[in-house]
Amino acid sequence: MTADKNVTQNITQVIAASSLGTLIEWYDFYIFGSLAVIIGQQLFPSDAGASALINTLAIFAAGFIVRPFGALVFGRLGDLIGRKYTFLLTLVLMGGSTFLIGLIPSYSSIGYAAPILVLILRLIQGLALGGEYGGAATYVAEHAPVGRRGFFTSWIQTTATLGLFLSLGVIVLTKNLLGAEDFASWGWRIPFLVSILLVVVSIYIRMKMHESPVFTKLKAEGKVSANPLKESFQKRANFKMVLLALFGATMGQGVIWYTGQFYAQSFLENTCKLDFNESRYILLWAILFATPFFVVFGSWSDKVGRKWIMLTGMLLGVLCYRPIYQYFLDATNVKEMQKTALKSTSEPVVERGLVKDKLDSLITTTVVKTLDNGITFRESNVVILPDDILAPVPEPQTVIKDVTLSGQTYITVILLVFFQVLLVTMVYGPIAAFLVELFPTQIRYTSMSLPYHIGNGVFGGLVPFIATLVASFSGSTPLSGLWYPIGIATLSFIIGAIYIDNRIDKTVMD
Repeated sequence: MTADKNVTQNITQVIAASSLGTLIEWYDFYIFGSLAVIIGQQLFPSDAGASALINTLAIFAAGFIVRPFGALVFGRLGDLIGRKYTFLLTLVLMGGSTFLIGLIPSYSSIGYAAPILVLILRLIQGLALGGEYGGAATYVAEHAPVGRRGFFTSWIQTTATLGLFLSLGVIVLTKNLLGAEDFASWGWRIPFLVSILLVVVSIYIRMKMHESPVFTKLKAEGKVSANPLKESFQKRANFKMVLLALFGATMGQGVIWYTGQFYAQSFLENTCKLDFNESRYILLWAILFATPFFVVFGSWSDKVGRKWIMLTGMLLGVLCYRPIYQYFLDATNVKEMQKTALKSTSEPVVERGLVKDKLDSLITTTVVKTLDNGITFRESNVVILPDDILAPVPEPQTVIKDVTLSGQTYITVILLVFFQVLLVTMVYGPIAAFLVELFPTQIRYTSMSLPYHIGNGVFGGLVPFIATLVASFSGSTPLSGLWYPIGIATLSFIIGAIYIDNRIDKTVMD
């Protein structure tokens, strides 16, 4: 009884130390995506329009694309020198890069040097994150007792979503304290800068951690791999497992993860025109209620196996995404709803100015409208009066933004985002244990990191960028971008269903 208690206390300390550092790394990585619209306005010319957001999402995606290279570099180090010091190094690189992004001057100060510098720092972040996850998951798994590996590694799985939750919370709090104008001007830098404090605390905690007992034993016996990359990818049996992990599991898991959390928030804000805070509050509530299910599904996978829990999450995403996002469109189509359900309109506010770099006059008339169902939104009519009195006057443009939901509609949208995050917990909760159990100890860090970061980082991380880009093509509909995650998840489900074994448990010591 006493021995079991000591094991529990030890694994609890391991999970706490590993999870805190990993959570902070995900926070650092995701605040950029959570602020993509505002950062785009800072990094690119003011008249860049929609291209500013697409370019910013491309910089965001660049951090995902290099994650597999980070997996190779730091995975090799982890298999050569140990788990502890490798993911201590990744934490330092991530924290330093995040802090520096908060200091980069805007486009108005240094021109295109601003997005180039941010791109470089995003690449460093991607490399660091490529080495972090594999180290943390391997470290926890190698401490976990047989029969409970899914349960204990699932705590590491919560850190990605909790990192997103923390980033959203800090952003909303900062914006509410400073006000929308100051936040858009300079306050957006604060979430980047304060992360350095979290990183220092995490480094202190990780310095006190001990090396994995499994790796320590391997090192003492002189069985550490001399060339983890060669053993992982040149030996046919190991390379087969790498490909199976990628195409049958992590690829589908990645698109479900980023659709359910990042693309959902981006779609609500940019396509449905929800208010900045509104879209984030919805995601915060959904994450809050769904996060415990990482542990639920991780623990359940110890009893019934990893395979079908993950594949069921993929299949539900394939079947449900289009009707869910169609509801988002219908529920926020205030332009049509106001024709029959307009309740009140505020006094108009008229603003006059000049078109940038021209002498044409710009007149913007803005009103706040309320519908019978409680939904409010801001409608602006923009009229351009040419400086040349003989020139034709263009048709007025109507812009709708800052939609705020109410009542049953608000609750339903939260539930639908919650359902998407629940699918994330199904595919993500068991996957660390699944990956750890595929590979032998001496090449585990390298072998599991690469398929994870290609599947999650590249296929998954590109979801917001590719989906937004596809939806912007001429002739596309707002739902066109969903074909990318649906197609990838479908392919991964088919491969996984045919070729993956339903692993319930397996000793980590080969």
